[in-house]
Amino acid sequence: MSKKNEKTTDPSRGGKRPMPRGWPGMGGGYSTYLQAPQEWRGTTVQVCGLWPFAAGTGSPMVGVPIGRNILSGATMCCDPISWFMRAKLISNPSMFVLGKPGLGKSTITRRMALGLAGYGIQPLVLGDLKPDYKDLIEALGGQVIQLGRGRGHLNILDPGESREAALRLTGKAREAIQADAHGRRQTMVSALISIMRSAPPTDREETIIDEALKVLDERHTGTPVLRDLLKVVQDAPDRVRNVALDRGSLDRYRQITEGLEASLIGLVGGGRLGEIFSEQTDNPMKMDRPVVFDVSNIDDSETNLQAAVLLACWSYGFGAVAVSQALADAGLEPRRHYFVILDELWRVLRAGRGLVDRVDALTRLNRQRGVGMAMISHTMSDLLALEHPEDRMKAKGFVERSGMVICGGLPRAEMDNLSEVVPMSEEEKNMLIGWQDPPAWDPATGEEAAPPGRGNFLVKVGGRPGIPVHVGLTSVEREINDTNKLWKTGADGRPLKVEVAPDGTEAVVEEYTFDDPAMLPPPDPTTRVVARPEVTNNG
Repeated sequence: MSKKNEKTTDPSRGGKRPMPRGWPGMGGGYSTYLQAPQEWRGTTVQVCGLWPFAAGTGSPMVGVPIGRNILSGATMCCDPISWFMRAKLISNPSMFVLGKPGLGKSTITRRMALGLAGYGIQPLVLGDLKPDYKDLIEALGGQVIQLGRGRGHLNILDPGESREAALRLTGKAREAIQADAHGRRQTMVSALISIMRSAPPTDREETIIDEALKVLDERHTGTPVLRDLLKVVQDAPDRVRNVALDRGSLDRYRQITEGLEASLIGLVGGGRLGEIFSEQTDNPMKMDRPVVFDVSNIDDSETNLQAAVLLACWSYGFGAVAVSQALADAGLEPRRHYFVILDELWRVLRAGRGLVDRVDALTRLNRQRGVGMAMISHTMSDLLALEHPEDRMKAKGFVERSGMVICGGLPRAEMDNLSEVVPMSEEEKNMLIGWQDPPAWDPATGEEAAPPGRGNFLVKVGGRPGIPVHVGLTSVEREINDTNKLWKTGADGRPLKVEVAPDGTEAVVEEYTFDDPAMLPPPDPTTRVVARPEVTNNG
């Protein structure tokens, strides 16, 4: 018999071989359960004797570590910028995140933002409604800009860094940055009017706005506000009257501009959109650090105001990015890349006719501007619930153009709409449907367990098979991801600061007092306090 055919035997067992689980029978050491071996991970330098590996990982290892592959247990790394720049897996540095509420859409986006910050890419959260990202940006040493009634202003006519950048640039670069700032201001005025009316302004009104802004820039010194633009329209200068086609009749001009004037008065006078856009910007955005626009103080019932603020934040943020890239092209500033997060996309799309075009323009040029982008919504139905079919097709294009689509738990009714944009197998559909099941009830503790799909996501790139991954949080991330802070109070009602251990247990580390300035109620926007100079008596 050749050595190749020899079988290992045990003489004490009569030449028999052990079974896969050991020796059966009394005293044989048979095991009904085989414990999985402990896994370890090391570099090729640390475990050089095991290289090359017999079996490699099936998940990409380029980008931010997200979690473990649900099927293989291998580490999964993923983010739109790394997959675009380094791995060359996608052709557009953007992603669209879909999933039912409470399953972790913001969590996986925060993980990517945190990892990309370590790579030197600045996260920009252009509108945080809950807030989900404020604690993360503060932990990164970034800038928090608060907006809301009585809490902050954002002047949509403020060119921001464009004015100073234009002074540092020359030639066509200066003209380009000035034209971009002018177009952005005109677009925002038109967008706010669209939200006020629930319909876009007419072509004639947009032409009047364009010319009035040019006249305003020539007349006004400093940074103008909407009140100054309204005055230009009311003053009826010849250049504005010419584009209004009033045929030399001032009465006709008043009739033509009556609707536009009424809308501008509504924006200036604190109507449905308040006074957020009618004053100078309180906290200008800085381009060299992470930034979040905290708009969580705007109530969910004020849908028009939320949509207007979100759109203004998006426009303001992209304007700052354009200035940063123009200065870098001229060699005046270091090249910076940004990871822009557009959360609650559906709120803006439903605010009025024509706003889909505004968002569509923002999402088409992210690759040329050195910007990675994350767009977040709940379901495809949010995008397809628009009134006009052309708007629905454009909104669907947001998902189609995304480099990757990340799906959490979704209902069965969403599968047909999703499959039209992202090819899905039946197995993948059933996986997403199972993840949206409600949590189980523990009769022993009287509490609900975590939903089965919380933290589970399917990463889809084109027609490739999806990669299921579970996002696991560290103890530090659990602290900045806590969205239930308002429910953690002591016996006397005082709010508590709680730290979360790696095993999920919580410990109280601090108790706030009611005289803490952070616990003061928000200011009443109807009451203004005017500081009076101190009077001294020297006699």
